[in-house]
Amino acid sequence: MVKKTPGAEISSELKELLSIRHLTKEYKKGAYLFREGDSVKGIYLLRSGKVQIGKVTPEGRELTLRICGPGQLVGEVTVFSEHPLYMLDAKALEDVSCIKIAIQDLEDALLENARLAAAFMKWMGIDQQKTQTKFRDLMLHGKKGALYSTLIRLCNSHGLEKGDAILIDLVLTNQDLANFCGMTREVVNRMLSDLKKEGKLSVVDGKLLVRDLRHLKEEINCENCPISFCRID
Repeated sequence: MVKKTPGAEISSELKELLSIRHLTKEYKKGAYLFREGDSVKGIYLLRSGKVQIGKVTPEGRELTLRICGPGQLVGEVTVFSEHPLYMLDAKALEDVSCIKIAIQDLEDALLENARLAAAFMKWMGIDQQKTQTKFRDLMLHGKKGALYSTLIRLCNSHGLEKGDAILIDLVLTNQDLANFCGMTREVVNRMLSDLKKEGKLSVVDGKLLVRDLRHLKEEINCENCPISFCRID
């Protein structure tokens, strides 16, 4: 049984980022912190609001990889490289307040503080693993794998135990789910309807209630990756 685990708490080592020179930034809902292909200017630590990390496919379809919240770092940053570019988009889903640390100031701090450098590299590794496992599921397991793995990730990130079921404590439209899966809303509608008919899933006050998480895992031969990787935050 999955328990809700906090993903929004920054580690004590990474809190040292707050001692680096930084700017306080505010973004309105719908604004972009950065776009895919932009030159890397810095990294962002969220104080309030939610940010969607994703990209637009060659077909023009929106693909959501993660939703980050307060206390989390945002920025696909490659440090100590020449002319790095952001590989993904970061879009404010709500009004966002954050601090922005310039890439040069970040690199200087990492050179001077070994403990901070180790913590930052660990965060980068987990961040990359989240993205890689997401793309793996999309490529290897087809449409069912895309939806089922997304539901599993949502349970790991926002799940609340309700008896033998897990309530995903996040209001999502079917279009939101489609964006996570890289599919059309119509396909997601049909697959969710099938799960409801089978008694594996229901909706409570606009939120998804997963009644049989084991079924979802078995259907896609879930490898039981560490929960730190198998998340959408």
